[in-house]
Amino acid sequence: QVQLVESGGGLVQTGGSLRLSCAASGRSFRWSGMGWFRQAPGKDRELVGGISWNGGSIVYADDVKGRFTISRDNAKNSVFLQMNSLKPEDTAVYYCAAKASGASYGTSPDEYHYWGQGTQVTVSS
Repeated sequence: QVQLVESGGGLVQTGGSLRLSCAASGRSFRWSGMGWFRQAPGKDRELVGGISWNGGSIVYADDVKGRFTISRDNAKNSVFLQMNSLKPEDTAVYYCAAKASGASYGTSPDEYHYWGQGTQVTVSS
């Protein structure tokens, strides 16, 4: 059974930092694109960042560029999201995702087959 398990969410003040982790089990995603998405109440799920199989290609949403950093450790079958300079508008449930196949990242939720259960990030003003 394939599982993606996120951790690291929580409550933080404006300007603070959090590091999200996503550990995969059940199969290796060494050769697959992975990503982080978020969904705020009443809004669609949106891409935060995507990363190719070897980290050679990375994409970020415009509103997190320069503040968030996505990375991966294929030996640990894991992907990470370092979030700095957090703002109240970053408040959402954050999900990690992995493609079933394909080495590049995807920008749409439809491109990802495997999802974690989500972790809440709340930024207070």
